[in-house]
Formats: sequence, C-alpha cells, structure tokens
Amino acid sequence: MTVSFSTLDLNLLRVFDAIMEERSVLRASQRVFLSQSAVSHSLARLREMLDDELFVRTAAGMQPTARALAMAPLVRDALKTLEAAVGPPKFDPGSSTKKFTIAANDFTTTIVAPHLLGILGAEAPHIDIVIRPVTRIDLAEQIDLGRIDAAIGTFSPAPQRFKSSLLFEYDDVLIAPASRSLGTMTIEKLSRLSIVVVSFGGEQEGAVDGFISERGLARRSEMYDRSAFERAFSAAERVPRIAVSLPHFLAVPALLEGPDLVAIVPRPLAEAFAREHAISICELPYPTTRLEVRSLWHERHEGDASQEWLHGILRRATAHLRTGSVKGGPT
Repeated sequence: MTVSFSTLDLNLLRVFDAIMEERSVLRASQRVFLSQSAVSHSLARLREMLDDELFVRTAAGMQPTARALAMAPLVRDALKTLEAAVGPPKFDPGSSTKKFTIAANDFTTTIVAPHLLGILGAEAPHIDIVIRPVTRIDLAEQIDLGRIDAAIGTFSPAPQRFKSSLLFEYDDVLIAPASRSLGTMTIEKLSRLSIVVVSFGGEQEGAVDGFISERGLARRSEMYDRSAFERAFSAAERVPRIAVSLPHFLAVPALLEGPDLVAIVPRPLAEAFAREHAISICELPYPTTRLEVRSLWHERHEGDASQEWLHGILRRATAHLRTGSVKGGPT
C-alpha cells in the first residue's frame, strides 16, 4: 500500500512515537493526553496505512516490529524538527554569533559598556555589539525600522509601540581638577567660576526644554539640569558663566585644566572620570532632578528570546548603579 504523506495525519506519528517510547498503550495515552481507546484507534489507522502490525502485544509489553524499529529514529527526529519549527525560538548566547546594535551617548557608553563587555566575554564570546550615537539620528525611525535593537538614554514617556526598562538613576555634580581645592561649594563661590556643560542638541535641532522629539519619542539632549541651575541663581547678584558647551563628554577632563573652569556632569560619569583622571568631585550648592536612564526597544521584540536576553544583560551591566552608593541612596 502506498502512503501519501500529504494526507497523513501527523498525530498518528505522535502516537507511534509515544508507544515506541512507553511500550504500552495506556502509558502512551497518558503521554499524549488522549484516551486509551483513541490511542488504540490511531494505532489501528497507522497499521492499515502502512500495512504492518508495527507493535505486537506480549507479556513484556508492546514489542515493535522490524518496520517500526526502522521508522522510530526517523519519526523521532522529524517530530523534534517540527517542534523546533513551531515552538518558541531558542537562543543560546554561548554559541550565538548574533550582532546587536545599541544606540547610546558617550556618557552611557562609558558607564555601561565595560560591564556589558565583561558579561559578553564570559557568557557570549561570539556575540558582537555595535554602538551607534544616540544623537544626530532619527532615533525613533531607526528603532521602528529595526536597525537598532535597544536605545539607552533618558526619555519622556514613550509612545505605546516602545517598551522600556529602568537601568539606573542619577543626579548632577560638579567636577574640577584635583589640584584645585573647592571646599564646600556655595552659590556665591560657584557664581565666580566658569562652567563647562554638555548638550547633544540645540534649538536649531528642535530641542524643547532639553529634549529633542522625533516621531513621538522625546530624548534628553541637554546633559545638565538647566532649570535647577536657573532657579538657584534667580535671586543671585551674579550668575556663573557657561563658558563652554560641548556636544560630548570626551573632552571634559582635558578642558578642566583651563583657569577657573569646572563642569557639571552626571554623578556616575564623574566617578568614572575620577578613576581615570586627577579629578575631584564636589556637590552642587543646589539640588538637581534625579533622572532615569532607561533601555528602550520596539514592542515587536517582545517574546524574542535573543532580545529578552539583551535587555536582561543591560540590566545586569547596570546593577551596580542601582545599588551603589549614589546621593539619595539605592534606587
């Protein structure tokens, strides 16, 4: 009898595989969640189609025929292949050669990347990371098009199509060369200094209140709390001079060698600078808003095992910033 695969009920092969494994119709029925009579009926249909007994009932259980023994490994492999095809996709970071693209500014790259690369080296040595600048691109468009897997930054409430996760919070501090003793900073002392700040965008790029908005997604571009600064000096006789406004943080330590220059920077970055440069950290004489740095991705990635792994390791790479000794305590 010739069997047409196009008309074959694949459930019959599931039953065959279960009987082969259990050597019992009763246990096979429990394995495939069918009644015993349903399993017997399926076996009868398969016997008729293949013109072979397939299993012979003995005192030791259902013993396979030669035809069944020949079929068994092929059926098992086929069922595993089908299960893999229709089941949730699996992701093995240890063997994967995927490439993830992350959008981040130089502040978050400096803080996050070393810890992220440490995790990759230990757990996913063949995975590559591409870090694209979060500035000078239409970030929302790039995420919508799937060209960016995750963006790291401070965002206003995002459109519903984007998902996000908190990585860490920070406030602002003042940094200066370690050779310059600032002591306890006051409004009057700060008013006599020249300040370096960082802004990733300006009014010419459509920045409003320190945020640039694209396609409903607003990201922070002004990297110091201008509102808190202006409030602090609203009644002061003298206002500090914003002497230098930079589009990145990279040059800040070198610029501080200038006379009377200090910089307002995020606290985690100040701590990173102090580990690499002769930098002192000073508390500002006014409070600044604690801002959230979040990872952000498109909702279509929900349920993708590799993407969920990426979001997980970003959280792990910033765990020390959520529990570390920052002003205001753990978050």
